[in-house]
Amino acid sequence: MVPVIPGTVRRLRGAASGRRSALLLSGLLAAAGTLHFVRPEPFDALVPRALPGGPRLYTQLSGAAELACAAAVALPRTRRLGGLAAAGLFAVVYPANVKMAYDWRRASPARRAVAYGRLPLQAPLVGWALAVRRGGAAAR
Repeated sequence: MVPVIPGTVRRLRGAASGRRSALLLSGLLAAAGTLHFVRPEPFDALVPRALPGGPRLYTQLSGAAELACAAAVALPRTRRLGGLAAAGLFAVVYPANVKMAYDWRRASPARRAVAYGRLPLQAPLVGWALAVRRGGAAAR
């Protein structure tokens, strides 16, 4: 068991909700959202077949949502709402990560590692977005 140094958790939470953290999250969302439009094919492949309509629609909608969340998180006045929206978006796109892991279950070990590694990564992303939300407008 790793000993917890008093105040460490509090400092980490503070760092995750500060201005720098919000701008880093905004940059991550903006980069991902942009990729949905610049190179949509890999994202199209992640759209669950059970959804009505074509995959490109969902790729573009999720890309636009990521760009909107990026803008909202970047601006202090909308950061609380943006953090909440980003957390929701990270949760909503989780089925795409599950589909990727399933589709790549017989792929090379490197591709499987990427696909399976994405699954537990979603929870810290949700936590990060919620931490930025808690920082809200105070994290200027």
